[in-house]
Amino acid sequence: MTANDQTQLGNTLWKIADDLRGAMNADDFRDYMLSFLFLRYLSDNYEAAAKKELGKDYPVLNGNGGKTPLSVWYEQNPDDIIEFEKQMRRKVHYVIEPKHLWNSIAYLAKTQSNELLQTLQEGFKYIETQSFESTFQGLFSEINLDSDKLGKNYEERNKKLCTIIQKIAEGINQFSTDIDILGDAYEYLIGQFAAGSGKKAGEFYTPQRISDILSAIVTLDSQNPSKGEKKKIERVLDFACGSGSLLLNVRKRMIEAGGTIGKIYGQEKNITTYNLARMNMLLHGVKDTEFEIHHGDTLLNDWDILNEMNPAKKLEFDAVVANPPFSYRWEPTEAMGEDFRFKSYGLAPKSAADFAFLLHGFHFLSKEGTMAIILPHGVLFRGGSEERIRTKLLKDGNIDTVIGLPANLFFSTGIPVCILVLKKCKKFDDVLFINAVDHYEKGKRQNILLPEHIDKIVDTYRERREETRYSRRVTMNEIEKNEFNLNISRYVSTSLDEEIIDLEEVNKKLVDLDKEINKARETHNQFLKELGLPPI
Repeated sequence: MTANDQTQLGNTLWKIADDLRGAMNADDFRDYMLSFLFLRYLSDNYEAAAKKELGKDYPVLNGNGGKTPLSVWYEQNPDDIIEFEKQMRRKVHYVIEPKHLWNSIAYLAKTQSNELLQTLQEGFKYIETQSFESTFQGLFSEINLDSDKLGKNYEERNKKLCTIIQKIAEGINQFSTDIDILGDAYEYLIGQFAAGSGKKAGEFYTPQRISDILSAIVTLDSQNPSKGEKKKIERVLDFACGSGSLLLNVRKRMIEAGGTIGKIYGQEKNITTYNLARMNMLLHGVKDTEFEIHHGDTLLNDWDILNEMNPAKKLEFDAVVANPPFSYRWEPTEAMGEDFRFKSYGLAPKSAADFAFLLHGFHFLSKEGTMAIILPHGVLFRGGSEERIRTKLLKDGNIDTVIGLPANLFFSTGIPVCILVLKKCKKFDDVLFINAVDHYEKGKRQNILLPEHIDKIVDTYRERREETRYSRRVTMNEIEKNEFNLNISRYVSTSLDEEIIDLEEVNKKLVDLDKEINKARETHNQFLKELGLPPI
C-alpha cells in the first residue's frame, strides 16, 4: 500500500468517526472506534495464523453467508477444537472464537442482527480471559457497550453499533487488506481525536513532529552523535507513555536506520490510555513478548521491575524518552526524600513535579544511554529546590543539550516548551543551547514544525554546530556566572543587534537638510514677491 493510500484510509476512517459520533464526546467515541479497528487487526492476524496452522485442512469458502473458514472448520472438527486453541495460545498468545472474528461481527452489523452487542461483549471478554499472556488481560475493560452514550436501551445501542461497524467495514474494504496499514491508520486516528479533544489530549498524545525530534536524538550515538545512529538499543523506556506513539517512533527510527531494538517499556497512569498503548503496540506489529506496558503511578514508582535494589539486577535503559504532564501538582512525603531516585538531589516542589519525573527517568538511564524529555521552560530558571536539582545535574555534567521549541505546538497547552537531553557520561564539557522558538509554520489552531525545522534541530544537535541567533556551545564557567540559570535567551538571543547610530553623521545630515529648507524658502519667497504677495 502506498503512503497516499494510507493517508486516504486514515481520512476515510476519520470521516466515518466524524459523521457517526453525533453528539458523543470525541474521547468517548475514540475508544469505540479504535477498539473495533483493533478487533479487525486481531482477527486478521489470528485467521492468518490459523490458516498456517491448519494447512490444507483450512476450508475455502465461496460466498460465506456470514460464515468464516474457521467457523466451518469448528463445525467439522469439534473434537479437535481444544487442541487447536491450545496451539494458537502458544503461537499468537490469544484465542478468538469464530463467532467473535471481525468478519462474523461485520456480517451481524450488515444484517442488523439484534445479537451484535451481546456477541461483541462476549468476544471482548473471551479474548481477555482466554489468552496466554497478561498483555491481553483487561484490554477492553474501558469499552462500555452498555453506555447510555450509545443509546437509551439495548435496541438503540445495538442499532448504533451495527451502523458504526458496518461503516468501518465498508471503509476498510475499499483498501488493501494488508494488516500492516492498520497501524498507521490507528496512529492517524489517535492524532485526529487528540486534535478534537483539546486540553484532554495532553494526557495521551505527543504531536508526531516533536516525537520525531526526541526519537532522532536518543537513537544517535550518545558519546559522539556525529557518528550517526546506534546499531542497537537493548531497552527503551517512556515512563509517561500515553498512547505509546513516542516509543513506537523510537522503534521505527531504529529499524529504518538498519539497527535493532530489544524490548520496549512504558508506564501509564490512565487506565483507558494504558489500554490504548497496548493496542497500539500490537497494531504496529510489536509482539507481546517485545513490550511491557505497566499501569501505575510513575511518581510513586509502583512498578516492581523498577524497584530492584540489587545493583547487579537493576534495570537500565539505553534510551529514555518522555512527555510527562507539565507542572503537575503532586504530594511528596517526607519518606520520598529517601527514595533512591531523589535522595542525592532533593524533592521537586509540590507545585511542579517536572524534576521528579526527570529524576525518575534519569535514575534508570544506562551509562551509555541518552534521555530526552519535554518540559515547560520554568525548569530552566525557577529557584528553590528546582534550582538545587538543576545545579547538581549541571555540576555533575549530566545536562548535555537544551532545546527551546516554539509556543503553541501542543493540543493541551499554548506555552512554549523545551527539550532537555541528559547523559550520565558525556564527551563534551559544555552545554549546547538551541533556540528554535522562531522556526515553525503557523497553523489554524496549533503551530507546526515542518520537516526542515526538525532536520535543523537534529543536525545542530548531531554536529554540535554553532549558528548566530540559533545555537551556541556554552562553557560551564559562563553558566556558573549566571548562577546555573538555563534560560535559553541568556545564551542565544534571537533578536537582531541594534544598528549603531553615528550621532556626528546624523547631525551633519540634519544641518545639510536645514540648509536645503532655507534655500527652498528663499526661492519660494522670491516667487511670492514677484506676484505681489507677502513672504512666508
